[in-house]
Amino acid sequence: MSELETPAAAAEHKPASIGDAVRALVEDGQTLFEAEIAYRKAQASFGLGEAKAIGILLVFGLVFGFFTLLAIVVGLLLALAPYIGVWGALGIVGGALLVLTAVCLLSASRRITRTKAGLGITESATSGAAS
Repeated sequence: MSELETPAAAAEHKPASIGDAVRALVEDGQTLFEAEIAYRKAQASFGLGEAKAIGILLVFGLVFGFFTLLAIVVGLLLALAPYIGVWGALGIVGGALLVLTAVCLLSASRRITRTKAGLGITESATSGAAS
């Protein structure tokens, strides 16, 4: 008991019986549980709102990136056409894009194979699951 507390105030804080102490403990537990649920709901609401905003920004970023690449391709076609002709420019730009596509797809295929091997996934396991 501190110097500032009176004996009457100390008696108020002490439960009268074990039943009162258990009731107080249960009430405190319920309050804590309700507060934790409210916190988790607020946390989930915040996360969902942020995920929605991030998703929208990613979609806009991908759309703008696509149109940027489209502008670069058209610009290359227009820049090369006077020097090597329309069909030559189309062949060079189209061929370069085809090579880049092949490199990306082969790299992705190798990564898929490497990831399957790292995770211990075999062809028999994946074909058996599909059947």
